[in-house]
Amino acid sequence: MLRQPVWTKRLGAVALGIGLGVLACSCSSAGSSSTNRAVSAVGAENQYANVIAQIGGRYVDATAIMSNPNTDPHSFEASPAVARAVSSAQLIVQNGVLYDTFMNTIEAASPNPGRRVIEVQRLLKIPENTANPHLWYDPTTMPVLAKAIEADLCGLRRTHCSYFRTNLARFESSLQPWREAIARFKKAYPHTPVATTEPVADYMLEAAGTDNLTPFGLQADIMNGVDPAPQDISLQDNLFDQHKVKVFLYNEQVTDSITESFLSRAKADGIPVVGVYETMPTPGYDYQSWMLAEVRALYRAVADKASTEHL
Repeated sequence: MLRQPVWTKRLGAVALGIGLGVLACSCSSAGSSSTNRAVSAVGAENQYANVIAQIGGRYVDATAIMSNPNTDPHSFEASPAVARAVSSAQLIVQNGVLYDTFMNTIEAASPNPGRRVIEVQRLLKIPENTANPHLWYDPTTMPVLAKAIEADLCGLRRTHCSYFRTNLARFESSLQPWREAIARFKKAYPHTPVATTEPVADYMLEAAGTDNLTPFGLQADIMNGVDPAPQDISLQDNLFDQHKVKVFLYNEQVTDSITESFLSRAKADGIPVVGVYETMPTPGYDYQSWMLAEVRALYRAVADKASTEHL
């Protein structure tokens, strides 16, 4: 999919009239009272909606706004159906860092003093000018977010607090295989040199102890739809031609002529390729199994020289 104008500008506009499927992640239980009625919740990205659904279980209806792995999240345009889902939500989780500013536009257009909004950027006290907005790839993000979701759900449905706390504990335990896989890779292959197209998985790659040799300026230019400097393109090509990297990770959801040329060059030079995603691939994955699959793909690329272009 070809890039549109710079993402920090284009996400601010909400275009009505372009429909995108809204994915329900959890179903409500029966009951007509306010304490039994499911909490209406929205995750701006489907990985956040998935975590809401895991914590809320049968007492939450979680809707994902961006859920299509073939859609470029940076050029997402909200439809009237999206506006309705956001305006009626009692709990919202959004990324921040200028990644999903369309949410702020919709929320401002439908004020609701009872609505609870968790912006991950603010929750983690991350500056707005942070260069890499893909916060969910950081292994420290979701445990903090899950606790905030549990606290807000308890505030909305106090009679079900013990249920939410049980789900929170289960979710936190389910992240352990991912953390262990990262630790194993870091121990087995310390300072593995890698190349990337965008900083999609950079937080995870950093946690795994890799050395990303792609200049961040090149990653940021591709992410922002800006033509990279010729010298950066040449440097990236040399990483493949001179076999300076063990694996090439590219944004599987968003490609253009430049990233396609990198992909072709890596393959021609025998560099294993791993596709990474900005939103959770569906069906078949939850957040933790998706993250674990990415680490395992990285492991296979380095240990077995095997590519995993698509999860």
